[in-house]
Amino acid sequence: MEKIIDFKKQTNSLIDELKSVCADAGLGNDGNEYKIITEIFLYKFINDKFFYELKKIDKKLSNVEDCESYLKEITNKDYEILMMRLNENVARLKPTQFISSIYKKQNDSNFSKIFDDNLINIAKDNDNIFSQLTSGGKKIPIFESVSQYVRDNPDDFCKAVVNRLIGFSFEYFFETNQKFDFYASIFEYLIKDYNSNSGGTDYAEYFTPHSVSKIMALCINTNKSKNVTCYDPASGSGTLLMNIAHAIGDNKCSIYSQDISQKSSKFLRLNLILNNLVHSIPNAIQGNTIKDPYHKDIDKKLKQFDFIVSNPPFKTDFSEYRNDLDTNENKDRFFAGIPKITPKDPKKMEIYLLFIQHIIFSLSKKGKAAIVVPTGFLTSKSGIGKLIREYLVENNILKGAISMPENIFANTGTKVSVLFIDKQNKSENMTFIDATKLGKTIKDANKQKKTLLSIDDEKKIIDTFINNIAVNDFSVSVSKEDIINKKYSFSAGHYFEIKLNFTNISLKDFENKNEIFKKDLSKLLKENQKIEEEIFLNLKKINYED
Repeated sequence: MEKIIDFKKQTNSLIDELKSVCADAGLGNDGNEYKIITEIFLYKFINDKFFYELKKIDKKLSNVEDCESYLKEITNKDYEILMMRLNENVARLKPTQFISSIYKKQNDSNFSKIFDDNLINIAKDNDNIFSQLTSGGKKIPIFESVSQYVRDNPDDFCKAVVNRLIGFSFEYFFETNQKFDFYASIFEYLIKDYNSNSGGTDYAEYFTPHSVSKIMALCINTNKSKNVTCYDPASGSGTLLMNIAHAIGDNKCSIYSQDISQKSSKFLRLNLILNNLVHSIPNAIQGNTIKDPYHKDIDKKLKQFDFIVSNPPFKTDFSEYRNDLDTNENKDRFFAGIPKITPKDPKKMEIYLLFIQHIIFSLSKKGKAAIVVPTGFLTSKSGIGKLIREYLVENNILKGAISMPENIFANTGTKVSVLFIDKQNKSENMTFIDATKLGKTIKDANKQKKTLLSIDDEKKIIDTFINNIAVNDFSVSVSKEDIINKKYSFSAGHYFEIKLNFTNISLKDFENKNEIFKKDLSKLLKENQKIEEEIFLNLKKINYED
């Protein structure tokens, strides 16, 4: 355990060193820094993964003193045979592309070009493994030139980078067979400085708190599933998808996603590679899900999925294409309606209402979904929100809702809840949980309040929801009729019993308290009379002067 913790520190230290190199080159907090950091980190990761996988298939390589030198000496034919034996999801590297080979060239002239060309060639050679698609069909390679973002001394920048990489190895990482929790912590540390919403159309939420993601995944994956599809139409960095894949088993599910953001798509690909889900990269699409949903069946109808998890944007300006959505083709998809344009502030258009409807439409017959929504959605008295809630109840596909603590998301002050849908809901009652009082409030590095759920908090929420348990002032189990009578409210608090606390008191104590109240009331009345007299005199004086 100590070795694992130590290795995690070493990995975080590598990330810090790479960020320091960027800062020294004037790229700290630059809009392109995340591209450089993620590419370099991935280059190191796939380089070390390559050697680890080769040693697994050829024991001779584990025994040679210098594996890399040995590979450089074998014949082209023998090398090709080794490449053919590699797992299809592992990058194929040529000896000239090893980090050790690039390291030895750092004193050559135009080293930055050597470094960049190497990355670009690796991307071309592994185009079929790592390239992502846009909704328009354009391929996005895993690597591009990194020195293009460095204005001064790009050679020195690339030398500094390769010198940081050469003294570190991920092989221990692979040997100890670390799984999801380890990868999740590394990933969170890697993107923490870039985890923000940049506004405009780049609407992705890059990171959903691990505790919320875990609760969502475990509350919908209650049975042993296999050969299932998982989908997120606003995937961001893929945190929710990684959690549901981990809960099901990465070899038992295929992941599909779409997100409009270039940045989050890059993070998602990194997340898929770290979590051994490379086979799902072709399904991770960059594009506008609401306007141009990509995933379709052979008959060109929207694909339906077994599990959908999502933290969609809440408010975004989509006025540019809003009217294009109002078509017969979208009539069933947006069954409750399309939000109207807000003339004074289009950025406040409630796009999440479209995502909820899209998710419902995209569920298979046995599909389950968990969606992050603003808590106000649970009780809206009219409009599209209420129509969606009515639809869920009347069609018996509502599973329940959980109201989360305030500040559970550090990057938004909006109160959030999680909505659960189950196309095969067999329970007669729905579960509503008020978890707003759970968690511990801390202040992050930016002195923003943030609420953290403990493992016990998570367990309490998950166990209560899965088992449909009613807990005093925490959860309720309500029938369809109860919900209809409460005007389709999904808020647990609306169903809690109102309790009156009675205290035994003697007649003498009652009379004493009553006497005190009388004196207080008399005093207040006298003060009120005095104020009224002063006001009257002032008004009289003003009228006299006029």
